Amino acid sequence: MGNLDFGNPVFATYAISAGSMILLVVATAWITVVQMMRHKGGFRAPEDLRKTPLNPAPDPSQTAPLEPVERFRRIMQNHLENIPFFLVAGFLFVLTDPSVQLAQWLLFGYAASRVLHFFAYASAQVHDIRATFWTVGSAIIIAMTVMVISAAISAL
Repeated sequence: MGNLDFGNPVFATYAISAGSMILLVVATAWITVVQMMRHKGGFRAPEDLRKTPLNPAPDPSQTAPLEPVERFRRIMQNHLENIPFFLVAGFLFVLTDPSVQLAQWLLFGYAASRVLHFFAYASAQVHDIRATFWTVGSAIIIAMTVMVISAAISAL
């Protein structure tokens, strides 16, 4: 089994990919907030309608769904339904001691598929494009998980 440190190129590949995915999720949260501020709406909670320096003229319509905000909320939901599985599966995959080339193809491939999915969703591309990028990422998670299970069974 490879070492879990940055001297191990497989672990370093995982760290880059995982870190990139964490930054993507956090960036999506910030983009959602920027959209809410830009459009002065799409707020969720009743207390968001209180008068504040950032919302000097609250209006009840500000809690109505607003498509530019909801789009990024949907992207965030999709991230939260997929990326945690990658973080776990990718880490366990590192423990199988794969070749560096295989690890880079799978781990960087997953990260690329999610970034492309983000841009396709953010730019309102047709479902088929988003679904293609999602499918690539999902297939990578499945492949890594099968390799993890196989390695674990072999170790018994």
